[in-house]
Amino acid sequence: MNAVEFVLAGMLAAATPFLLAALGELIVERAGVLNLGVEGLMAFGAVIAFIIVYHGGGHFLAFLAAGLGSALLSLLFAAIVLGFNANQVATGLAIGILGQGLSALFGKTYESLTVRGLPKIAIPGLSDIPVIGGLFSQDIVVWLSLLAAVAVWAMFAYGKLGLIIRAVGENPKAAHAIGYPVIAIRFAAAAIGGVMAGFAGAYAATIYTPLWADGMIAGRGWIAIALVVFGTWLTGRIFLGACLFGAVSLMGLAAQATGLNVPSQLLACLPTPKEFRMKPNIGASFRESPTNAVTDGNSTGPTPNMPVRTRSLMARLS
Repeated sequence: MNAVEFVLAGMLAAATPFLLAALGELIVERAGVLNLGVEGLMAFGAVIAFIIVYHGGGHFLAFLAAGLGSALLSLLFAAIVLGFNANQVATGLAIGILGQGLSALFGKTYESLTVRGLPKIAIPGLSDIPVIGGLFSQDIVVWLSLLAAVAVWAMFAYGKLGLIIRAVGENPKAAHAIGYPVIAIRFAAAAIGGVMAGFAGAYAATIYTPLWADGMIAGRGWIAIALVVFGTWLTGRIFLGACLFGAVSLMGLAAQATGLNVPSQLLACLPTPKEFRMKPNIGASFRESPTNAVTDGNSTGPTPNMPVRTRSLMARLS
């Protein structure tokens, strides 16, 4: 297997933690909330899943518990932000720190231990294609994450639920006026975002790298948040961005395998310059995003460019 085949074969698996977390954050931001605690939610879900798999609980139970645990943390964030009108940025950072701290606490006794991952499921015929065949041999969670991406895309493109979430995010006052419970919908969106982050952490800890190490999430949560901005809140672009980061994260290993004399520390930070390139545009992008309360937990009004789009949404909902 050459370097290109190696990167292509592992790209989707490497992209899965980014994709799952970013899809959850997309739903949260579409509902008008910004949760910067994704890194901590992933770390908390990762340690829960690893402990359960290590003690023989199975991957299904591990993912279920990881999603529930991260959802509870995310609901705590929502309660503080939506119930007490706290600043979203500060609260999200605090929840992220809490999740990482709990992960380090619970995972201390499991340092360097390993668990059994999941077998790959190959698509007959396609997996035998030269060079790109590895793309069609993945574990079941990768395939389910692709289905999740399609489901989220369909929900926002064609589903009434997607319209409701967008309406709540873009103009909560108008959504409330036509009878939708804005706060309840935002709580539900936060819970779903927590579940997806928990799934992402569980996959990273029990399947992609089935070995526990403190700090193993290694910035994936922050990259997931950046992917939502990078993808301009569109599911297809978020998927492509996740694949890009997944491929780039494997290039370091591929370069070392080919004998390229480059320091491993430099190769490990390959995704970082791409993330930094996004940051100058993040502020402007948020002003155009569905998230109407980015830095101020008390903000509820739509952004200046929303009225025409909001009227269209309300017309489709009424």
